[in-house]
Parts: sequence; structure tokens; C-alpha cells
Amino acid sequence: MKANCWFGTNRLQVVDVPDPVILNPRDAIIKITSTAICGSDLHLYDGFIPTMEPGDILGHEFMGEVVEVGAGVKNLKPGDRVVNPFPIACGNCLLCKEGLYSLCENSNPNAWMAEKMWGHTTCGIFGYSHLTGGRGPDACIDAVGLEAHATGLHGAYDKVKGAMMLETDRIQAVRQAIIACRPGGIVSMPGVYGGLPDKMPLGSLMNKALTIKTGQTHVQRYLRPLLERVQKGEIDPSFVVTHHLPLDKAPEGYKMFRDKQNECIKIVLRP
Repeated sequence: MKANCWFGTNRLQVVDVPDPVILNPRDAIIKITSTAICGSDLHLYDGFIPTMEPGDILGHEFMGEVVEVGAGVKNLKPGDRVVNPFPIACGNCLLCKEGLYSLCENSNPNAWMAEKMWGHTTCGIFGYSHLTGGRGPDACIDAVGLEAHATGLHGAYDKVKGAMMLETDRIQAVRQAIIACRPGGIVSMPGVYGGLPDKMPLGSLMNKALTIKTGQTHVQRYLRPLLERVQKGEIDPSFVVTHHLPLDKAPEGYKMFRDKQNECIKIVLRP
């Protein structure tokens, strides 16, 4: 059969490629009658998506006629006309059952590549590189804010950029939250940010279909129900407080808290 193939940045050719064969009992082979060029195909054409190999077939918006099905396919038969969704989804994993098919946990044969880039894999996609399986936490909270500390390359990067006034906030905590969170999960950001950070992992954010929730805490909304739960003994927040100091020790307390000395998490000052 003929296919439109990638041979390098801005280099496409229509060439002969092997006919497909049934590899899995749930496979179906479709004779393509029409296919469209997607805007995201341009990212491949222009060389922005890694892991492309010469000869890769492009195209993931297609329709056609079923010509052969595997033994496990019960909802299709040869002769059926179909429109094909571009995500490859198993239909059985947790995320497929939640209707989040583009985050399928089982369909990406190169899951390790996506995990390395984004923290967790997403689904396989027809005709879209050799990239796109731990699940990760359902939700991550960044309660650190703009003064997050980091070691290694990220820490040095933020330090240099801040010293040169090229960014205002150190965002390592929110970077880690986005990378760690499972596909389809939630990243909550009550930590305070004030300006213009850098190196936000938008690829992980978008491809994993994360929901971002931000803002100062609406204390009046939560104060009374939380107090009632404390009074009922349902929760005990006292473990958060690690130090009690008199007010005249406040300067020392601030330094201890900032520098994370003496395993300090929360200080309560008393007159």
C-alpha cells in the first residue's frame, strides 16, 4: 500500500509500505478512504516532536472500511464503515473506564519514553512518532510557592535566572507536582506565586490532561466545617506544629523556618 511518510524536517514522500496484518485478537484492519491533515501533524512536519524515524507513516484523522478483524473483535465486521479516533485505547483500564481515552494506560508501546518526558505515559496515537506504566498520585498539592528550593540543575538554573532578573519565582515544587501527577489528575496550587516563572512543563500538563486549581485559600468557606471535624475528633491537625516559641524569639523562628533547621515544619508564637 502507499503511505505519506516522514523522512526528516519538512521532508515527506508518498512511498510503498508493507500492508498491515492482524497482530492482536482485538486488531482491525481498515482500508482508508479519506484522511485529513491535523494541525498537530505540522509539529511532526516541522521537526518539533522527538523520536521520529525516517519512514514513519503520518496521519491520524482517517475513515474507511473494515476489511479484516481479529478473533477478539465483536463490535465490527468486514464491510463496516468507520471513523477512527486518533487515540489508541484499550477500553478496559481505569482511565478508559473513566472516559479519558487519550490517557489509556495500556496502548503506548513506548511508554517509557513518555514517562521520561512527562512523568507518566499517555495513550498511543496513530501516526504520531515513537513517543505519546505507573499511574502516579490522583492529586498533587504545591503548598510551597515562589521560593521553592531545588538542588542540581533545576536549582542552579532558577538561581541564575533569578539573579539576572530574568524570572521572579522559583517553581521547582510545581514542576515536580505536574510531572508526578497521574494522567487525568489534579494539581492544586495554594502556594503563593507573584510573577513570571520559567521552564513550566506545559508538555506534561497538556498531554496528561491535568486539571490545575489555583488561588489563595477561601478560609471562611472551610474554617467552620474543619473546626467541627476537629471537635468531633475526626482529624487532628496538631502534628503540623513542630515548635512553640515566645514572641521575642520570632526573628530566630523565621530563620529556623526558612532554613528548615531542627526539622521545623510549623512554628506557633505566643506572647
